[in-house]
Amino acid sequence: MRLVTWNINSIRQRLHLLRQLDDEYNPDVVCFQETKAQNTDFPMEDVKALGFPHVYIVGMKGYNGVAICSKLPLENETQKDWVGKSDCRHQSVALPNGIEVHNFYVPAGGDEPNPETNEKFDHKLKFLAEMTDWFPAEKDNSKPMILVGDLNIAPLEDDVWSHKQLLKVVSHTPIEVEALNKVMDAFGWIDAMRQMIPTPEKLYSWWSYRSRDWRKANKGRRLDHIWITEPLKDKVKDLKVIVDARGWEKPSDHAPVLIELED
Repeated sequence: MRLVTWNINSIRQRLHLLRQLDDEYNPDVVCFQETKAQNTDFPMEDVKALGFPHVYIVGMKGYNGVAICSKLPLENETQKDWVGKSDCRHQSVALPNGIEVHNFYVPAGGDEPNPETNEKFDHKLKFLAEMTDWFPAEKDNSKPMILVGDLNIAPLEDDVWSHKQLLKVVSHTPIEVEALNKVMDAFGWIDAMRQMIPTPEKLYSWWSYRSRDWRKANKGRRLDHIWITEPLKDKVKDLKVIVDARGWEKPSDHAPVLIELED
């Protein structure tokens, strides 16, 4: 099974990217974040025509939004509102092979890494704290589970182009890294990306639109993640950031991340 996570930055503007992804990588499941389309505006028929007949969308107008587009049947479709906000940042499904998939779009957090003066950053930290408590209380980590999405944090020094220069920049501050590590440790999540591509190799999934020659500058961050539970640890066959997709026509600023699992 091949599963992809991708912050698409507007599914309606970038539906052609799903076509190219399918042509070149043939994923079974694609988990999108930042679809920016309410459910009635989601290009459902177009997605199905591309070969993804099973689609579960949680969308709102103009912002956020998550969607799972699948060639495999989806069961137990659920969503949860976090921190008391109905802002379409999470959904979960069960796949026919018994794997439960959680698709997240964690708040970016604004520009100032201070929860007392920046409401967006405060929201981000509370969102992560709720994730930390919720999974151990509600789920069983002895079951095969995958958590994917744009978590908007690059936790490791080798997940950013410059650890020193980004220490005070939202997405790589110590307070965010600590919060993300708590989410992971509380439930025993395994960072599948770093299991397959260990440090000190640099690993990025996002490059700013502000960089005209993003590939040459390569000032990236690993904001997109794939976590797995212990039952899937030895089933990871391949994992890659599809870097070339950042250079496709009218790209998202995020590249898709692909995991391939053995049956």
